[in-house]
Amino acid sequence: MATTSMELLPEDTPDEPTPLSNTSLANRNHQLFPVLSEIDIKHMRRFGHVRHFQDGDMIFEAGKTSFGLMLVLQGGIEVSRYDGLGNTSHITTHTPGQFSGEVAQLSGRPSLGNGKAVGAVEVLVVPSESLRALLVAHAELGERIVRALILRRVGLIEQNSGGPVIVGPRGHGRIHTLQSFLSANGHPHSVLDPELDQQAADLMAHYQPKPEELPLVVCPDGVVKKNPTVVDIGRCLGMLPEIDGEKIWDVIVVGAGPAGLATAVYAASEGLSVLALETRAYGGQAAASARIENYLGFPTGVSGRALAGRAYVQAQKFGVEVAIPAPAGRLICDTYPLQVEMCGSLQRLKARTVVLSCGARYRRPSLANLRQFEGKGVYYWASPIEAKLCKTEEIVLVGGGNSAGQAAVFLSGHAAKVHMLIRKDSLASTMSSYLIERIQATPNIELHTQTEIVALEGDDDGLKQVRIRGIKSGEECDYDVCRVFLFIGADPNTDWLGDCGVDVDANGFIRTGFDVTKSQCKANFRDGVYPRDLPSRAALETSVPGVFAIGDVRASSTKRVAAAVGEGAAVVSQIHAFLANLPADKVFS
Repeated sequence: MATTSMELLPEDTPDEPTPLSNTSLANRNHQLFPVLSEIDIKHMRRFGHVRHFQDGDMIFEAGKTSFGLMLVLQGGIEVSRYDGLGNTSHITTHTPGQFSGEVAQLSGRPSLGNGKAVGAVEVLVVPSESLRALLVAHAELGERIVRALILRRVGLIEQNSGGPVIVGPRGHGRIHTLQSFLSANGHPHSVLDPELDQQAADLMAHYQPKPEELPLVVCPDGVVKKNPTVVDIGRCLGMLPEIDGEKIWDVIVVGAGPAGLATAVYAASEGLSVLALETRAYGGQAAASARIENYLGFPTGVSGRALAGRAYVQAQKFGVEVAIPAPAGRLICDTYPLQVEMCGSLQRLKARTVVLSCGARYRRPSLANLRQFEGKGVYYWASPIEAKLCKTEEIVLVGGGNSAGQAAVFLSGHAAKVHMLIRKDSLASTMSSYLIERIQATPNIELHTQTEIVALEGDDDGLKQVRIRGIKSGEECDYDVCRVFLFIGADPNTDWLGDCGVDVDANGFIRTGFDVTKSQCKANFRDGVYPRDLPSRAALETSVPGVFAIGDVRASSTKRVAAAVGEGAAVVSQIHAFLANLPADKVFS
């Protein structure tokens, strides 16, 4: 039950790549394992230091060693997969001129494989920070290195190795939650059913977990966790690093969707220190889009995961610290520097500026037992994992926006039939015409207008039946379906900003620029405060100096991926202007 991922592939691939088979990946060995020239090696020596190992020495270990990149100068490094259960398999042996590592090494995360010395080994060790400097200083060499690191991650995902092993009974709701989290973050993993796999059965017999302690998760370093949270998983994989609470960041970006990633990339590439906090997975809700066909530069379309994956690697290349899952719990604005308090803890992170790209939260219908079936029949996105679950089944999809249309078309390639429910009498006012035409042309999508879900039925194993009602007729009917996909919109994720006093509109979206001025003018007009008396602010700056808002969470924004990316880029110049105008007593080294 592993997923195949191509979302990280660089731009020299087709417009929208399809999953590589092992054979086609092998055909790219010259890109997977390039041999660097003497000139390349000469360039790299400025960024690393030489180390020596004896034959048989363990150079790096899965889940334990963070090393950046190792260039072999003499001898060899035998690299093997390792899954935490003790299973190993040979990947390759790096010889002189070749280098070890994959995407994790861009950000200093632990290795996903083992590396053993073959003969007397001499290597040039390039730590992660130096590696990022190398990629920027030597663009052509950097391109070849990054391509190799990305392709190696793809290979690990295809081989179901190099990451955590999830052990539990088939269909367990928590397995889907963890698997979805890892897949959305482009992290290799595997799932073992103790009824089908002896090692999994032995592990269950050894730990004898109670029902509430399932599933078991084996981290790459061999540590076994019982029913871990996604925070636990993030920590065991290095996705959620320990963040220095005393460091003052130039920019803290809350939310790593397209807008937040754009800010992170542009700000870091211009020398600002950037920390990006993301609750679930990079790419935000845009990453759930099966295909974006109106994004400039992708004539055949691009999946949201592909776009987000490339941006995520780009951010790491420029040194952005990305923490996942790391939900922000409170913004503190009555002191300077600004502070972001992490949800569920008292840790406070300091920043000269904060960019709010926290997007929205999935809207949930008012169904009494909805949460009982979340992850066990009810889903808010449609990734390849969910598509496999509904193969050959009839499913229900609720929603009439573009995201719903993209999901319906994507799932129609897997499900026997897609029942698409909308409350309105047509899709015309909520969906792009090209998607409406595609839905009409897809024979196994049936559109049900003026209908809604009124009840969910099932048991501990999951959803079994859905009751649907006609809004006008009041007629009800039951559908024996086990999968329901909800795309009914989202609400702005701004509840956590209340203590800071960030100005929001009646719907909870954040006002910026002139919208703030208008709001303040209306509020203070009776007190004799006129627009000319109000402080000027940047177009994307909120009512709180140094706090900016971009993307879907911003009032008056255009709810499109391209617009979000544009705002993410535009806000960086406004951040520079704010920092340049800070009073001397507020400039911190």
